[in-house]
Amino acid sequence: MKLIDLEPGDPRLVSDLLPVLRQLRPHLTEDSFREVYEEGHGQGLRFTAAYRDDGVCVGAAGWRIVISTYTLRALYVDDLVTTADARSTGVGQALVAYLEERAREAGCHRLTLDSGTQRTDAHRFYFRERMAITAFHFEKDLD
Repeated sequence: MKLIDLEPGDPRLVSDLLPVLRQLRPHLTEDSFREVYEEGHGQGLRFTAAYRDDGVCVGAAGWRIVISTYTLRALYVDDLVTTADARSTGVGQALVAYLEERAREAGCHRLTLDSGTQRTDAHRFYFRERMAITAFHFEKDLD
């Protein structure tokens, strides 16, 4: 497996990573994804693609380094997804290990992410990766 950080403008963002990311974020279009990455990149957003040996993208991670009074310096994972046909083959584990390495290199104290309450299969994976539920995430839609 090969893990590659994709920069804005890289055509593989749309051709390879976006179809994988849409398995988690089906509302994303090419245009909305480009807009998010163009603005988000300036805020530290990065995307990493996981490729099988045959060159097919089977995993994606969106992440950033964040500073806060709670975590101090942390690597926050916006998106973590493995294609349905590649689950339980080590793709997610490889992405998490890669992100942990990037976090340590950046001087982070934590790797954090939010996961929808309905994603019980993902939660089992996070527990296997020695992650703990440490907070509730609250939100409010604004008109």
